[in-house]
Amino acid sequence: MKLPGRKLPTLLLCLLLLAACSRGRHRGHEVAYVSAGLVVLRDRVAPVYTKTGTVKNGDKVEILERDRRFARVRTSDGAEGWIEERHLVTQQVYDGFQKLAADAKDDPVQAAAITRNETNLHLTPGRDTDHLYQLPQGSRVSILKRATAEKALPGAPRSDESGAAPVLEDWWLIRDAQDHVGWVLARLVDVDVPLDIAQYAEGQRIVAAFVLDQVQDGDKQVPQYLELLSEPKDGMPFDYNQIRVFTWNVKRHRYETAYRERNLNGVLPVTIAKENFDKEGMLPVFVLRVKDDSGNIVERKYKLNTPIVRRVLAPGEQPAKPVRKSHR
Repeated sequence: MKLPGRKLPTLLLCLLLLAACSRGRHRGHEVAYVSAGLVVLRDRVAPVYTKTGTVKNGDKVEILERDRRFARVRTSDGAEGWIEERHLVTQQVYDGFQKLAADAKDDPVQAAAITRNETNLHLTPGRDTDHLYQLPQGSRVSILKRATAEKALPGAPRSDESGAAPVLEDWWLIRDAQDHVGWVLARLVDVDVPLDIAQYAEGQRIVAAFVLDQVQDGDKQVPQYLELLSEPKDGMPFDYNQIRVFTWNVKRHRYETAYRERNLNGVLPVTIAKENFDKEGMLPVFVLRVKDDSGNIVERKYKLNTPIVRRVLAPGEQPAKPVRKSHR
């Protein structure tokens, strides 16, 4: 008579092997992330297929196998299906966006902006660079930095191959409402500037507008602004080259240009703060970063004691020539 207990080690061994095989099916698969808005998963790679699920922008999936330009993936909820590989990016690209967001966590916001249409967030400036997140038309974003990248013209060799001067495009580093950070083509977003001061741009490109403080006019608080402007074309060697300060005239109920400065080799970011100036009290200050003739970046501080704007000179610094006030 055989004892049932003698079968127990064999049974346990089989169960352990089955469990290990089951775990093995879910281990070691390549991870990818969906870079398109909404994509249908297919049951087969064929013109006619059955929908097995959907994935959306930013979703994490496992790649189970590949066939030509398609990949069979498994989603976090267990759905499986085929998707075009062009809609996926690697773990390395995803990690790059995570690092970009972490590095920009404390960067001061330079302007608010709105996307003109559906816009991709790129890992680095450039139309052909990796992208992951997509922003719908009308998304509100915060601008952090500016950069330029060579524009890739269809069928044309790169400037380093042809010897011709590169055609440069402006790019903005932006943060969206979900705290995703990435680079967008500047012409695809509009800087959100109040019409009251935007109308005085005089054909220049508005880079940013900052609220310096507010003044009381009757029963309302009216903001006073610092505005940054640039030449109306891409690829300039500076982020901005002009500033204007708009103060509110409470007697005439209108904005006036309290200060204007041109020919700056300005570099973002600009910072806004409050500072105590003894008898003058707490005043708004702004700090510009500009390149000098040697290419070094130096800081220039200004204070607003409405309606007067003055430089706050560093020890040993010489005062600049006075700027005549003009009315608008």
